[in-house]
Amino acid sequence: MLLKELTELTGVSGNEYEVREYIKREAGKYDVDIKTDSMGNLIVFKKGKNPRYKVMLSAHMDEVGFIVTGYGEFGTIKFSTVGGIDSRILLGKKVLVGEKKIPGVIGCKPVHLQSKDERDSNLKISSMYIDIGVDKKEEAEKLAPLGEYIAFYSEYTEFGEDCIKAKALDDRVGCAVLLDALKYDYNFDLYACFTTQEEVGLRGAKVAAYTVDPDVALVLEGTTCSDVPGAEKYEYSTILGKGAALTLADATTYVDRNFVNYIYNLAVENNIEVQFKQTISGGNDAGSIHKSRSGVKVASISVPCRYIHSPVSVMSRKDFESVKSITNLVLAKFSQNLDVIKAIKEGRPVL
Repeated sequence: MLLKELTELTGVSGNEYEVREYIKREAGKYDVDIKTDSMGNLIVFKKGKNPRYKVMLSAHMDEVGFIVTGYGEFGTIKFSTVGGIDSRILLGKKVLVGEKKIPGVIGCKPVHLQSKDERDSNLKISSMYIDIGVDKKEEAEKLAPLGEYIAFYSEYTEFGEDCIKAKALDDRVGCAVLLDALKYDYNFDLYACFTTQEEVGLRGAKVAAYTVDPDVALVLEGTTCSDVPGAEKYEYSTILGKGAALTLADATTYVDRNFVNYIYNLAVENNIEVQFKQTISGGNDAGSIHKSRSGVKVASISVPCRYIHSPVSVMSRKDFESVKSITNLVLAKFSQNLDVIKAIKEGRPVL
């Protein structure tokens, strides 16, 4: 399955090569032009029958992870995070180090040797290390040189009522949606942009958007889902199983309201489950895209993911299918009536 293969690839921010090469092979099955820019973004161009407008789809290839920063005396590896990771989830997690994917485990001082203050407080990353099974500093340095990337290890698993557990659902779900969109023909020029370094500052999308200079853009993403014990209903960001999540605003973007309303109404009219994201924390590639050149009208469609930025992120297949269906529906409507793109670009309600 495409999503299984995508999530089990490693692509920590700044080291997206493996993901990019996989997507390049998959995208190459269609009648497209494929380019890789200086940031490592993969820009897949599908020429339209009437190239009056340019529509950009964006999904980032990178995932959160770690980087080697030093070594312990007995062959352990010191590390820093790449992207936003909650340190409380790290102990005992499996990782893969470097291109050779050397297995490792995140550890710390055993609990029975910790002081009461250490046991009662959250351990800092500076107190943790990665054990790769060697006992000399020189061996660790040879196997995992400074600056080497480290990724979570997690097997794709289907469980429960149509749920999927995997790492990097943020944002391999979006990459899968973009690949699906390439199957179809359109009356506009489509640019499917698989971007880099989103988790460390939306960097790749800034360059890709400048290059493409789109009329409108859609960001496909995996987003937070907080319908879990301990959270009040007003704290829920999204709800698992309730369909695609549309963003109104977040820490980096006020999305175009006309565009969002158009997508929401289209979904409702076609009996596709859809919800609004209820919190404004976080951000995605829309934050860079909407500020490109003279500005771009942008909207985000996301798959709700519990335990995001961890090796055990969980999504509902129903929500993934909802995002895919809405995306394909929007693109089909654009293709049927190019004036819809014009109206959104000009900031007018779509009638």
